[in-house]
Amino acid sequence: MLHGFSSHLALWRLLTARGLWRFPRVAISDQALYHRLARDGTAPLERLFRRISALLADRLAPYAATALAAFASGVYALDETTLDRVARLLPALRALPAGAAALLPGKLAGLFDLRRQQWARVEYQADPQQNEKVAARAMVADLPAGSLILADLGYFGFQWFDDLTDALHWWVSRLRGKTSYTLIHTFYRHGDTLDALVWLGAHRADRAKHAVRLVQFRHNGALRRYVTNVLDPAVLPMADLARLYARRWDIELAFNLVKTHLGLHLLWGSKPAVVLQQVWAVFTIAQVLQALRLEIAGKAGVDPYEVSLPLLVEYLPFFAARGLDPVRVVVEQGRALRLIRPSSRIVIAAPSIPPGALCPRPPGLTLVRVPRYAQRHCCPRAAPALA
Repeated sequence: MLHGFSSHLALWRLLTARGLWRFPRVAISDQALYHRLARDGTAPLERLFRRISALLADRLAPYAATALAAFASGVYALDETTLDRVARLLPALRALPAGAAALLPGKLAGLFDLRRQQWARVEYQADPQQNEKVAARAMVADLPAGSLILADLGYFGFQWFDDLTDALHWWVSRLRGKTSYTLIHTFYRHGDTLDALVWLGAHRADRAKHAVRLVQFRHNGALRRYVTNVLDPAVLPMADLARLYARRWDIELAFNLVKTHLGLHLLWGSKPAVVLQQVWAVFTIAQVLQALRLEIAGKAGVDPYEVSLPLLVEYLPFFAARGLDPVRVVVEQGRALRLIRPSSRIVIAAPSIPPGALCPRPPGLTLVRVPRYAQRHCCPRAAPALA
């Protein structure tokens, strides 16, 4: 993957014609190489991924953004992405329509640590049509209590929210359209701006167990609505909540790194183990690149997203091949080389409400009730994780 090979034949040519690193070339057929990869599976690369991740966790500790949701023990984004479609070159695939699910080799579920900019967990799912909630429970099962989880509307569900709350986790989500709710206390209201406690589910057949906080405001003409189990506006003010949820986009950019810039789509094989070897190789490289960017940002005193990750992919090997310290070069020359430049990320501006304008929650307000879950909100049993 570091060489940018587009086929296993390229690896075979390297091993048979030149050799790899200090190892001499070996006489081996292309099929023998492919069968060897399929036989050994993903275990060696999974171990490498875990070892490198553990080393990077210690190295990144001084640079992790503790100011991000300081009340939480950790901040994580949860999402999934499909692996790229198989090229319809085989006769058996040519007759299928362009959007056929059969052309998708599967998808990946990921849990991304926003403070360390590292993958905390990655899981492969063979069925690309599987509902996001199937793997959700396993993905967050090992998180420490007090972790904060950001997820998109694919994970929206009353039982999912209640179970996270019962597990002593914090969470923030957008509010799904047409979701019914009952207002139970208003902290602040002015026009379209609202900060209040609500019961999700106004009907007997479908209602959540725990009261949640509903926050809404207009930004550039669009009404933005969020729900969270952080019930105290003093702990997570409206403006901070909007900025925090915007960071959910970090996982989308992390997926973009592995798929677009590191070539997760380059190799394909008929054996799942060979496909997954590419997955683990690419995610291991991504861990290192994400870590170097966070370290560079910390040493340069800038936001990590002011350090261009696509340009790091291009230039870090160039610097390293010449015996230079890539981190030092980018810290010292990054602005002049425009490797460090203003971030183009969209900023969500929410109203800043003075604490004195908030109406305190009355003592003794009931915040827990007997739930009833409609089937569409249930999270199916989770599949086993890969890492």
